[in-house]
Amino acid sequence: MLVIGLTGGIGSGKSTVADALAARGAGVIDTDVIARELTEPGQPALAEIAATFGTALIGPNGRLDRDALRTQVFSDPDARARLEGILHPRIKDRMLERLAALDAPYAVLVIPLLFETNQHTLVDRVLVVDIAETAQRERVRRRSGLTHSEIDRIVASQISRADRLARADDILDNSGDLPALLAQAERVHRIYIALAGDLNDHEAG
Repeated sequence: MLVIGLTGGIGSGKSTVADALAARGAGVIDTDVIARELTEPGQPALAEIAATFGTALIGPNGRLDRDALRTQVFSDPDARARLEGILHPRIKDRMLERLAALDAPYAVLVIPLLFETNQHTLVDRVLVVDIAETAQRERVRRRSGLTHSEIDRIVASQISRADRLARADDILDNSGDLPALLAQAERVHRIYIALAGDLNDHEAG
């Protein structure tokens, strides 16, 4: 199966593009969704996070206080590395399990830290959703209520926009409105359907 790695900076519009491709029949696996599943009450990863970072991060309802955890790890690179050590191997395992079970024309793996975690090696093509950094920061601020310094730390944890674009096979420009972005998603969908067909023909031959 043709496997696309969908990535982009925080607030770039990855989820919108993923939803658009899913609506056209792509098999979409979102690692952010998997991360939330892995930190639900009763999950081993949640117990390990509590043991590592403190039970104060678990609310009275047994749920993870994501805002408190984010504040803790993004102000401390060592803490972030410990969190990634807990979550990233589990996320990758579950993603690959779901990929193996997919029945779709092509697969889209939504991985915000695609290059940073070296998971671009798992995909055939890289699709980047791009947005100017000023617009990116404003979208994140409106959506999440994070402070400018918190946004700065998150952006700093990702590779630069220039590096991401240089390593992309396909780029969607999200500087315009939603219809413009969806039109670009339709264009790359058609490309991926054609590539997937070529791949299947080659394997059949």
